[in-house]
Amino acid sequence: MSLSDYVIRVLDSPAAVDAAAWNALLSAQEHPSPFMRHEYLAAMDASGSATPGTGWTPRFITLWRGDALCGACALYLKDHSYGEYVFDWAWADAYQRHGLAYYPKALVAPPFTPVPGARLLACDAAARLALVRAAVAWCEAQKLSSLHLLFASDADIAACTEAGLMLRHTVQFHWNKPTGAAWAGFDDFLMALSQDKRKKIRQERRKVADAGVRFRWSQGTDITPADWDFFYRCYERTYLEHGNAPYLTRDFFRRMAQTMPENWLLFVAEHEAAPIASSLIALSQDSVQGRVAYGRYWGALQRVDCLHFEACYYQPLQWCIEQGYTRFEGGAQGEHKMARALMPVRTSSAHWLAHPSFADAVERFLEREGEGIGNYLEHLQERSPFRSGS
Repeated sequence: MSLSDYVIRVLDSPAAVDAAAWNALLSAQEHPSPFMRHEYLAAMDASGSATPGTGWTPRFITLWRGDALCGACALYLKDHSYGEYVFDWAWADAYQRHGLAYYPKALVAPPFTPVPGARLLACDAAARLALVRAAVAWCEAQKLSSLHLLFASDADIAACTEAGLMLRHTVQFHWNKPTGAAWAGFDDFLMALSQDKRKKIRQERRKVADAGVRFRWSQGTDITPADWDFFYRCYERTYLEHGNAPYLTRDFFRRMAQTMPENWLLFVAEHEAAPIASSLIALSQDSVQGRVAYGRYWGALQRVDCLHFEACYYQPLQWCIEQGYTRFEGGAQGEHKMARALMPVRTSSAHWLAHPSFADAVERFLEREGEGIGNYLEHLQERSPFRSGS
């Protein structure tokens, strides 16, 4: 099928998209992460977190055959490159030095969320290809500099490749429970690691325990409003300590508690019965990968040696093992995660640039960068924390 087989509608708000139709299309994808749910994207907008005022102007592209929604993607016009985690500042600088406008550009990804998954929601491969072609055509009509699909699924990347987009690869660190591993708890998992890594993890966990810190966790509707308030204090402080305002508002998390409670798990660290730190984990049931947890946000009001590792890696990993989760994604960047048994994986994005000369230059750059990423992955794999044969 071609674009002429569909009616294309570009909508200026997630609220203009039928939530049930959007979520039904998402659930049919191979990797339907919770961060592409209508509730999540709507909360980004309604809470003031991702709006034109913060540099995120929504333009959701939808494909229709009659009354059936056959394809959809969450596209944002961006006048900066913050909150994306696939860095194109050098591209923007090169445009500026040549007297060209790089912004606004178009981005297809959930705001502030570097989690791989479906970006082009489509009923089949033909609709997915038509959707990416519709997005490029719309960008051309709007005279935008570029289109970027970040942390896309394999199906999305295949469609983008067929449509002629350029590919870019980065590295994240994920924990996957090995097939057939009969781990009853965290100690069983540790025994699969090399002796030095096992010793290091035990030492780090002991430092937190010896400091008198204890953890509790709550899931879904058991996370109280007071817990959410405390979490936000921690989350906000993390940003303020680095001289930035937080991307997400308190109202965003209030909406998450109301509309997607089943997708959230909260760990709270306590010292002498008082909360001092927290980490928020997202949860989903992936149709291919099974039960998946995602490390998302954390913060602390007191400094305790190794508390970050305990709150963001060891507590979630222990919970995943005990609850039967098979995958834990640790977020963007962070080679140090390998020492905590999160292994390197390649993630992919797709890019279209309108200016032919810049497109040629970026394509050559991406070829060189891709070779470097490949070599980097090989180097990391040689440093596996797991025992030989595990």
